[in-house]
Amino acid sequence: MPVALSPSRDPAAFPRLAFALAAILLLWPGLELTEFDPATLIDKRSREVMGKFLGTFFPPELSQDFLKLVFKSTLETLAIATAGTFLAIVLAFPLSLVVSRSLSISRIGPRTGHWIGDFIRLPARWLLIVLRSIPEIVWALLLVRAVGLGPAAGVFAIAISYSGMLGKVYFEIYEAGDTRPARALMGAGSGRLAAFSYGIFPMALPELVSYSVYRWECAVRASVVMGFVGAGGLGTQLELSMRMLNGGEVSTILLMFFLLVLLADGVSALLRRALA
Repeated sequence: MPVALSPSRDPAAFPRLAFALAAILLLWPGLELTEFDPATLIDKRSREVMGKFLGTFFPPELSQDFLKLVFKSTLETLAIATAGTFLAIVLAFPLSLVVSRSLSISRIGPRTGHWIGDFIRLPARWLLIVLRSIPEIVWALLLVRAVGLGPAAGVFAIAISYSGMLGKVYFEIYEAGDTRPARALMGAGSGRLAAFSYGIFPMALPELVSYSVYRWECAVRASVVMGFVGAGGLGTQLELSMRMLNGGEVSTILLMFFLLVLLADGVSALLRRALA
């Protein structure tokens, strides 16, 4: 006759409860600091103001002249995101090779003279930190004053900020990879660049492409935000329409932005399936 087992107490219950309480204690001061109050969203005055504002969104502006302007701004946004991401990859790739230890003496070759590699890697690591520590919107504000209003400021802002992000992730992908093929190539007399090209890069390529495409998606969204500071694209047109309180134009631009992000997501999925 089987003996009924009494339900045992979850041994992880107390750690989970302690973690939840600690998270609440840490989060509460932040909510107080930001004056977070969900009740303001359902306040009568807030509902009236939002209702009137959203009511101006319909019907969307579909005049031929405005649609041409939106289409031109959409192409400009795509160009900003694509050119900025491409320049970021061009900057990030060599920096990631310098920072990565995957081809360092301590990982592959003899250990003598490893301090030279550390001396070279440190400034490159600092440069990546500086590049990614300043948000692209701040770079755009600075560059608008340097190169003037227009999409050039957005391209440079994305290239500078995203090169730091891409470089960091690239060298982490190299570090997490298997270096045994590269060591075997080095042992056979191959140079370090050839060892990377044939021993590390082929295995890291799917992850590199996946993250690069994800950053391109982020650049599409960021280019719209940077348009609010004069960096061109859909953001600039959206800012002008909101300033004139033209809800129909705003809803048309938001719809175009949704289609733009949907396109970026489709291109990303297509590339990931191709490299799977």
